[in-house]
Amino acid sequence: MSRTSSTAAPARTTHNTLSSDIRSEMIALLNQVLGEAIDLGRHAKQAHWNVRGPAFIAVHKLFDEVYEDVIDYGDLVAERAVQLGGVVDGRVGTVAEVSSLTPYPLEAESQDQHVAAMTTSLATFGKTVREAIAKAADAGDADSADICTEISRGIDKWLWMVEAHLSAR
Repeated sequence: MSRTSSTAAPARTTHNTLSSDIRSEMIALLNQVLGEAIDLGRHAKQAHWNVRGPAFIAVHKLFDEVYEDVIDYGDLVAERAVQLGGVVDGRVGTVAEVSSLTPYPLEAESQDQHVAAMTTSLATFGKTVREAIAKAADAGDADSADICTEISRGIDKWLWMVEAHLSAR
């Protein structure tokens, strides 16, 4: 999580009892996670649209299921940021600015190449979310940490399922 969103300060009044400083920190953190979740969702769709190989239908459907869950994860994170009085920034330009994911390789053609690319993207996002868990817990925001923990469990599950399609090496 090397980059941070420019939408750090609470912009709306709320009766949430977390301090303004904690809310500001969490809004920035959640916007970072959101940007990366949106990027990961696009990676999953890119893979879904372009995958080819002997297990095409299984992998094609798998990538679509990953996409659907990742979109739900993004929604959870965005709603938490708004609950804290923040402004959510899921604009394409912001996503490109804040995401630490490696751009999805357009040259990926084979099933193995798409599976490898998605494995890397899922693992990177998993690391981001685990870092967010620690930061939220350290800041005293158990609810944001809990949301990120839920997401981490889901991403680890998808990583396992995608990795299962890697050819034996």
